[in-house]
Amino acid sequence: MGFIEKIKERAKYQKMKIVLPETNDMRTIIAAHKILKEDIADIVLVGDKERLLSNAESNRLHIEKAEFVYPDEFERLDEYIEKFVEIRYKKGMTESRAREILTSNFLYFGCMMVKMGDADGMVAGACHSSADVLRASLQVLKTKPGTKLVSAFFLMVVPDCQYGANGAFVFADAGLNQNPNPEELAAIAESSAASFTTLVEKEPIVAMISHSTLGSATHPDVDKVVEATRICKEQNPRLKVDGEFQVDAAIVPEVARLKAPDSEIAGRANVLVFPDLDCGNNGYKLVQRLAKAEAYGPITQGLAAPVNDLSRGCVADDIVGVVAITAVQAQQLAAERN
Repeated sequence: MGFIEKIKERAKYQKMKIVLPETNDMRTIIAAHKILKEDIADIVLVGDKERLLSNAESNRLHIEKAEFVYPDEFERLDEYIEKFVEIRYKKGMTESRAREILTSNFLYFGCMMVKMGDADGMVAGACHSSADVLRASLQVLKTKPGTKLVSAFFLMVVPDCQYGANGAFVFADAGLNQNPNPEELAAIAESSAASFTTLVEKEPIVAMISHSTLGSATHPDVDKVVEATRICKEQNPRLKVDGEFQVDAAIVPEVARLKAPDSEIAGRANVLVFPDLDCGNNGYKLVQRLAKAEAYGPITQGLAAPVNDLSRGCVADDIVGVVAITAVQAQQLAAERN
């Protein structure tokens, strides 16, 4: 059984309710059909029910088991508006403006469904930018208590790969933070290790990535990673984390023995924390395209509830996979609350 199939099976064990707000995009409808057919999660589709059902039927898709919510006609809309005004009052939010946003911007409405307990998570981004999705989620849901930073990672599954956790890796931050400082890098490492544990169910081994391996180069960019590693170790003494490492020293045992013979982490890493967004984002794309890897994300971590982004180049199966991941994240959050 492949990795994402295992995630789907875990999602089925305790079904969660996931909002899909981008119902004008056919990929969302196809994904909803597949999710409901496989019984991975309960789905909420935001939009006009008759139009969505007609669209699905004309394409031989079955989405009848979904929950349909049209904001203008939603029975709890006034409650949502009141809560949204409360959340954004200090930013000048008014009742009329809140009503306009929630009835016209389905991203915000979907996030409010999660906020108000009418759904467990949301997946969007097929036809919205990452900035749009994250803006809505941060404004409505805020950060998880005790979390220092919201960040984003890609869950990479590389076929026929002897490295990582049987080819499974977390690449972070590959979707949100442009140039994190040492404290932020340390927070990203901590969150990414927890995400790896939740999704892969194996021990995270974290490598702090650089163009230098344990002092082989000197530069302020290297210093940043060295300091981030020190902070992460100090704040998480039980976490297996080390650096700074070049990628080959981080994941290839033979290279690690040459470049970092005294490190217990070198050559074994399955969580790669990149020094900036340029490295992380381009790194995941290279692995995805050249190694034909599955890339799921950007998956957010650090929000009060799971809202996950999609690449605008995604296909319906990508949406299905991210919904399954979001459901597993929601299961973990529910377990923590209990």
